[in-house]
Amino acid sequence: MAENKTQATKASVASYFAAIEDKTRREDCEALSRLMTKVTKQPATMWGTGIVGFGSYHYKYDSGREGDMCVVGFSSRKGDISVYLVGDFPRREELLAKLGKHKTAKACLYIRRLGDVDTKVLEQLVAASVAERKRLHG
Repeated sequence: MAENKTQATKASVASYFAAIEDKTRREDCEALSRLMTKVTKQPATMWGTGIVGFGSYHYKYDSGREGDMCVVGFSSRKGDISVYLVGDFPRREELLAKLGKHKTAKACLYIRRLGDVDTKVLEQLVAASVAERKRLHG
């Protein structure tokens, strides 16, 4: 079976941030990193070339495919910051309703700028997602 493309690396998170040209976006990513470090009590680690992840867990699908991934993470993309959470967890919809300006996909939260959202609510979302990931994967 093929190895996962996205794996923890030894690449520098600071270098990843330094390469973000937009000053506001860079500062937002640095602040989000501090928030996720606080919640997870784990240091930021690069996963692949573009995901800043925190902690790790092992998964195994019914198909037999398995691997490791960060518990939570984010990536600075062209238009938004993509925040990677669990797809469903208690209070998700309630917290999203209080978050502020954002978009969602299954397990992704898209934020243009941290100033568009309530960071206390974002911290609660991250904490709830981490708790659900731990419940699901130990």
